[in-house]
Amino acid sequence: MRINVIASALLACLGLVGCVTTPPSEDPVLIKLTEIDERLQKVERLTNNESLMQLASQLEEVQREVREIRGEVETLRFESEGSATRQRDQYLDIDRRLQSIETGGRVAPSAAAGSAAGATAGAAARSSAPGGSDRESYEAAFDLLKDGRYDQARAGFRQFLADYPNSDLAGHSQYWMGETYYVTQQYPQALPEFQRVIDQYPQSRKLPDALLKVGYCQYELGQYPQARAALEDVVRAYPESTAARLSTQRLDRMKSEGH
Repeated sequence: MRINVIASALLACLGLVGCVTTPPSEDPVLIKLTEIDERLQKVERLTNNESLMQLASQLEEVQREVREIRGEVETLRFESEGSATRQRDQYLDIDRRLQSIETGGRVAPSAAAGSAAGATAGAAARSSAPGGSDRESYEAAFDLLKDGRYDQARAGFRQFLADYPNSDLAGHSQYWMGETYYVTQQYPQALPEFQRVIDQYPQSRKLPDALLKVGYCQYELGQYPQARAALEDVVRAYPESTAARLSTQRLDRMKSEGH
């Protein structure tokens, strides 16, 4: 260290100019320099330790952000895949009903439906299998949700919350439990589930989406003043989010409808 070199040079100079007659143990300058050197070494150790703590803190922050990004990806994946699945299911249902009318009888389930049922059964088995991690349990319930098995998905998320109440995914599970009601238009049941995300998981990344869905549910239930307040809260608290954009759209719709 540069300061140590300077200190050594000063000691050498002092020795050359006539301080050789004073024993090192009694030389006040040497004692002071030694004290300074010891204090600098202590500061260096503390600085190194602080750097390690900062690195550990930064690593923890990165890991947290990765978990949050995974949650956002899952939301987008569900919304995109869920829309395609619902359209496909509606098409298959219409097709089967037309075949039933044409043949005058019931139509047997298709091979694709049987395959989907098998996949769903596998997901249900994974969600109830003991010894899995919280991530595995969560993904099993989420797979059921994507497959449109809303009752089973709801049971899976409820079991997840019972088994892993302190998991980082708890807020997500509570949100998706509300979604199992919302997508089936059970708005009175969906509303309190979304509200629990706000009340019990205020640090969850699903908070803007939960507040948005609270507003949506209240709109569907004809609770227009409450819906407007919830949607305005989203725009005010999360102005750059997708939830804020959707809230603005719904507020414009309510205005055009006279609500």
